[in-house]
Amino acid sequence: MKSRTKKIIKKVLLIIFIPVILVALVVAFANWKIPHDTKDYVYNNVDSIPPQKAALVLGAARYVGNRQNLYFTYRMQAAKKLYEAGKVKVFVVSGDNSRKDYNEANDMRNALIEMGIPKEIIHMDYAGLRTLDSVVRMNEIFGQESFIIVSQEFHNERAIFLAQYYGLEAYGYNAQDVVLGRYSYKTKIREVFARVKVFIDILTGKGPKYLGEPINID
Repeated sequence: MKSRTKKIIKKVLLIIFIPVILVALVVAFANWKIPHDTKDYVYNNVDSIPPQKAALVLGAARYVGNRQNLYFTYRMQAAKKLYEAGKVKVFVVSGDNSRKDYNEANDMRNALIEMGIPKEIIHMDYAGLRTLDSVVRMNEIFGQESFIIVSQEFHNERAIFLAQYYGLEAYGYNAQDVVLGRYSYKTKIREVFARVKVFIDILTGKGPKYLGEPINID
């Protein structure tokens, strides 16, 4: 009887732990593969990044509760540095506008104008619901096959990996990262699993939720 019980326990443990181990291996692979394949395309120094016609600025909420969102602020500062260094001529600010009271693209445009960026060179992508959507739409809607992506390094790596999968040439200019705290810690944890989602989207053929008519950003 004891022997039979032990066998049952072993089977139960195998049923539990094998999937856990497989998931852990998938997470580890995704979080190794993406930075490994994109390490030569991310830049911290604005002088080193290859100049491009356009930069894609990835969206974030401008405020978290009543506080300024530093992810947003640092991305806007990085975009301004690119422009002042003569590395880009136009911007596409791409973010979520799925609710009437929430408009990342408009917030980014306003912030860049406040920093002195000419409004005429800022184009808004209201359908950047996910990083995949923003990257694909940069080509499908805005006609760019080569461009700079502006976000924090961990986000740039994922966006560049997606761009490469779709046959696009993308370079990441890294905005300043946020010191680890309660909010930033959650962001980093989400990123671990967002990288796994990249491979799920590729395997399932996931595309942008919205496309539409081309927009000329010359």
